[in-house]
Amino acid sequence: MSLMRICFPLFLALSVASCTTPNSFTVATTQKIIQHERNKSDLTTKVFTLASGEQLTYAENNNTAAEPLLLIHGFGSNKDSFTRVASELGDYHLIIPDLLGFGDSSKPDSADYRADAQAQRLHELMQAKGTASNLHLGGNSMGGAISVAYAAKYPTDIKSLWLIDSAGFWSAGVPKSLENATLENNPLLINKTEDFYKLYEFVMYKPPYLPKTVQAVFAQERIENKALHANILEQIVVDNVETRAAVVAKYNLPTLVVWGEEDRVIKPETTKLIKEIIPQAQVIMMPKVGHVPMVEAVDQTAEDYKGFRDRLKSK
Repeated sequence: MSLMRICFPLFLALSVASCTTPNSFTVATTQKIIQHERNKSDLTTKVFTLASGEQLTYAENNNTAAEPLLLIHGFGSNKDSFTRVASELGDYHLIIPDLLGFGDSSKPDSADYRADAQAQRLHELMQAKGTASNLHLGGNSMGGAISVAYAAKYPTDIKSLWLIDSAGFWSAGVPKSLENATLENNPLLINKTEDFYKLYEFVMYKPPYLPKTVQAVFAQERIENKALHANILEQIVVDNVETRAAVVAKYNLPTLVVWGEEDRVIKPETTKLIKEIIPQAQVIMMPKVGHVPMVEAVDQTAEDYKGFRDRLKSK
């Protein structure tokens, strides 16, 4: 049985290796691979309807007796960016949403997608679940900026903050790889399948193997939502959360900052700015890792976070 569990994703991946264009079979097979990974991490998918009528889809594990840890994905991604690391974080009550505009959540064209608005929606979800207090937050990239905004809006509810290659600290500037990017020419926006192949290599230093057939399925969703994503990107690149980070410092919220040294999306030097604004922050730099450590270096990312949480207990 254990051998079957190990080989199942590989078998599915190889079964579509000869297909280069998404079709009903490759889409269904990709979904089986994703669901298998969720099952390994004890994650169940659920849906919550906001007061606005829009829906948030989220994944949750069964460890509801533990302290809640809300994990927030980055731009263009979804809840499954945390699925693999979730298998190493089973000691916590994990809640991992698809943000509005992404994944399986609602995608209104005219919504406010800035950090405060997304934080408000997540707080509504947490209140409905009874997990709004004693909450630990973690976010990657755009999800980091939203985590900062959430903590600033509800500081007395937050027990700790985990920022993974966080966006929103724009005073640090942009990396050379994105200096000339525009909404018409931007590696983060996908016009065709080949763009996604390049993006997969761009955001990670040593990306884990993922068959191009599976990448093509992921690319299709990005292509279909390109106009919406351009709208969201236009909003978030001017949404600076540095003043809100000062609230995190004021309340002395324990903060762990993790950054891939090879990040080409957001400058690693951003950690210096974060440390200036949030002096109590602990900073961990990860060599030979890019923009998404929880995908590229699952074990080390989880180990560093669990060490951070253990130190909180000892205080």
